Formats: sequence, C-alpha cells, structure tokens
Amino acid sequence: MKKFMTIWTGELISNIGSGMTAFALSVYVYRITGSVAWVSAVALLAYLPTILLNPLGGILADRFDRRLMMICGDLFSALGLVYILISIQTGHTGIAPVAIGVTISSVFVSLLEPSYKATVTDLLTEEEYARASGLVQMAGNARYLISPAIAGVILAVADIRAILIIDISTFFVTVLAVASVRKNIQKIKPRDDEFSLRKEFREGMGYIVKNNGVKKLVILMAFMCFFIGFLQTLMIPMVLPIGSVRTVGFMESVSAVGMLAGSVAISVLGIRKDYSRILTVSLIACGFFMALIGSSTYITFILAASILFFAALPFINTCADVLIRLSIPNQVQGRVWGLISLMTQSGYVAAYATCGVLADNVFEPFMGGKSALAYSIGKVIGTGEGRGIGLMLIIAGASMMASALVLGNGKSIKSIGVAGFGNEFKNVEE
Repeated sequence: MKKFMTIWTGELISNIGSGMTAFALSVYVYRITGSVAWVSAVALLAYLPTILLNPLGGILADRFDRRLMMICGDLFSALGLVYILISIQTGHTGIAPVAIGVTISSVFVSLLEPSYKATVTDLLTEEEYARASGLVQMAGNARYLISPAIAGVILAVADIRAILIIDISTFFVTVLAVASVRKNIQKIKPRDDEFSLRKEFREGMGYIVKNNGVKKLVILMAFMCFFIGFLQTLMIPMVLPIGSVRTVGFMESVSAVGMLAGSVAISVLGIRKDYSRILTVSLIACGFFMALIGSSTYITFILAASILFFAALPFINTCADVLIRLSIPNQVQGRVWGLISLMTQSGYVAAYATCGVLADNVFEPFMGGKSALAYSIGKVIGTGEGRGIGLMLIIAGASMMASALVLGNGKSIKSIGVAGFGNEFKNVEE
C-alpha cells in the first residue's frame, strides 16, 4: 500500500494542476469567444485523442513496464501546455494555440491512464481494491474540489500564464514519484511474443463482449459519461451570467466537497457487497440532482444540488471499477481498461460535440424567446441567458435516471460478481 500511496500522491498533485488549467482554459475561451460551442470544442479536443488512443496505451501497458508508460505519459503531456504558454507569451492568442496544445497533451495522456489503472492491480490485494478506488477518485476529485477555487483566485490577480506554469511544474513532481516507486519494485519483463495490434485488440475485446453483464455495464457507464459531459461543459456558462469568475470557481470547489465526502467514506469504510444495487441507486440520485442544478437561478440552491450530485459519483465509479477489476485477469487489464475507456468515454465525446451547439443554437434562443412554451417553462426555471442551459441539464438528469432504471435493473448487471461469473472469462482464454 505504501508504494501505491507514493504514486497516488504524485497523481493528486498533478490532478490539482490539470484541474486549474482546465478551469482557466474554459474561462479564457469563453471570454474571448462568448460561445459555449467553442468551450465544448476545446473540451472535446482535450479528451478525444486520449479516448481514441487509450486502447493502444492499454496494449503497451500489458507488454512493457507500466510505470515507465506512466512516466512517459506524464512528462510528454506537459509539452502541450508549454506550447500554449509560449504562444500566449509571444502574442499568438486565440483559439488555435489552445486547440493544438490541449490536443498534444491529450495524445500522451493515453499512455498514462491504462497503465495507472493496471498498476493498482499490480500493487494491491483484492481486499484493498475498493478503498484504493476511493483514493484514486479522491485524487481525481481534487481538480473539482481544490483547483477551481485556486484558479479563480489566481485569475483575479494574474492571467492564464501563471496557471500554466504551475501545472507544468506539477508534472515533474508526478514523474519523480513514479520513478521512485519503479526503482523498488520488480520490473515487468517485456513480452517477447510477436506483436500483433489486431490480435491484442481482439483478445482485450473478448473479455468485454463475451460476458453480457460486463457489456451492459460498459453501455450504462457510457450513458453516464454522456450526461455528466453536459454538466462539465455547461456549468460555467450557466453560472457566469449570475456570478463572477471567482464565484464560479468557489462554487465548483465547494460543490466538490460532496465528492470528497463520498470518496473518503469509501476509502475508509469500503464497499463489500451489493455493488450493482448501489450503482443503480447512485446513478438515479445523480440524475435527480443534475436536474435540480438546472432548475434554479439561485446560487445557494445550485450549490446544494451540486454537492449532493458529486457525493453520489464516487459510489458509481467505485462499484463499476471493482466489478470490472475482479472480473478481468491482471495480465490483460491494461488493454481491457484501454478499451473500456474508449467505449465509456465516447459518451463525453458525444456530449462535448453536441451540447455547445445545442445550447447556442437551440436551447438558449428558445428560453430567451417569447413563445408560449418557453414562457410556461420560464415560470418554473426562469428565462434569459443561461436558462436554456438549465433546461438542457434538466433533460439530461431525467435521461440519466431513465438509463439507470432500464439498464441498471437488468439481470445481466446484477449477475456480475456472483458465483460462477468467472467461467465466462475462462472461455475467452481458451
């Protein structure tokens, strides 16, 4: 557990820096364009290369030293931020440098994520998986809990360049943490069998599609990512009309207290059973609170609903993580996690590609108009700037609840983890 904690500490610091950059870039892009579509487009470029290349990163994680893959991913992903910093410093402002920079970083992050997930299995026992998942989420949640508030304060007295410099520095801390652990554990011997990308891909996919429960779980998590992608992209444009940048940063940090509370509860107490039931209930809760976030223009109410939304997220992620981790052999976990990331996070891609366009061209004009339908809805959620986005979040939350009820209550997902479940995976290896 000590070695895992060393790597975890490095990733915690890195996530804080990355969260600060993500917040600052969203504000920067929205201010220079005034367009939600451009904000979502940059978010898309920041995730799409990682998602598409995750399967390749997973294959490499199963063939080579996973800690070395993490070091390369962390170190080279900083190049994109360096490019953005140099561009702004030399007067090349605008969307193009941001788009190029986040794309470069995203390409190399694809080497990091599958290796990091597989490393958890390398270093821990099965009894430690749930608590480790809580800790991993806690580190990931730092970008929502700590980063926005810090970034909001810095942006009030400086500009985005200061945040980029801080984030670039955090990557080197992470590299040193992983390198120190790598020195003290047995190196993974590279596989000497013939490399075939098609074969590796097919073997990894077999562990997913051969079991109906895992397949349905992946589909359910893809839907979850799609709806959460709406909230990630639209939250800042929805709140900025009724609050300052500092207010938005403070809100995002305080609302993430719920995520911290959920992660701490899981890491301390753990979850030992009823994973599928807890998963479904948590998904329904998330959808309900997302709808509440979009229904109001009162900062306090939005903040309370956001706290409750984030409190449910760690339970969703932990249950899905443990169910899959216990079901997949360690030697193929790199490529399986890469493929699962591709399939589930495609939901984010779909959200980033559509929500900005829908907000700018459909929902915002609709809720700013004087039609009878808009007027009737406006009596409940208000009208004007940001209220079309609020309506989108209400629809997304309701859809999330429906997906959980339909897919989460199916027998196939409920069967995951029961006796005899592993037999289907043995057939894949044969």
